[in-house]
Amino acid sequence: MNIELLPGRYEVRKLTDKDTDGIYRLCSGNLLYYQYCPPFVTRQSILEDMEALPPGRDITDKHYVGFFHKGKMIAVLDFIDGYPEKTAGYIGFFMVDLSVQSQGIGSSIIGDLCKYLEESGCRSVRLAWVKGNPQAERFWRKNGFIPVMEAKSDTAGNVIVAERRF
Repeated sequence: MNIELLPGRYEVRKLTDKDTDGIYRLCSGNLLYYQYCPPFVTRQSILEDMEALPPGRDITDKHYVGFFHKGKMIAVLDFIDGYPEKTAGYIGFFMVDLSVQSQGIGSSIIGDLCKYLEESGCRSVRLAWVKGNPQAERFWRKNGFIPVMEAKSDTAGNVIVAERRF
C-alpha cells in the first residue's frame, strides 16, 4: 500500500527530517492536543515519531505523510499498515493545522483515507484518543470510529481504542 497515492483534494507526500520545522509549526499551534497528550511537541520528538514503530512492524509499514494545499502543510498523518493485524491499519497520529480546523478538511482526509484503505483490501482501521479529550472524541466518532476498549498508555494515561470497520 502506498498512502502517497491517496486520491483526494490534497497533495500527499512522505515527510522527512527536512520537514521538521513545518511539522513543528503545525503541531505547536494545537495546544488542546498537548494538554491531553503531553509532553509538548519538540523537533526531537518529531524526528523520533518519524521512526517509531509498534512491535513486529518495520519501516516499510510506516507512512508518515503530510497533506498540502497550495504548498502549505495542512495535516500530518502517521499510519501503520498491517497493524495490529494483517488486514488492518493503525492511525498513530493525525493533526490538522489549527488555521483550517472546523472546515471539514480533517474529515475529508480521513474519509479519503478510509475509502482508499477499503479499496486496497484493508478491513479496519484502529486508533486511540486520550480519555476525556472532547475534541478528539468528537472528531473520531463523527468519522465512524467506535470505541472498542479502554487501555493504559505509557505517556497519556487512559486511552480509548476505537475502530472503523469496512
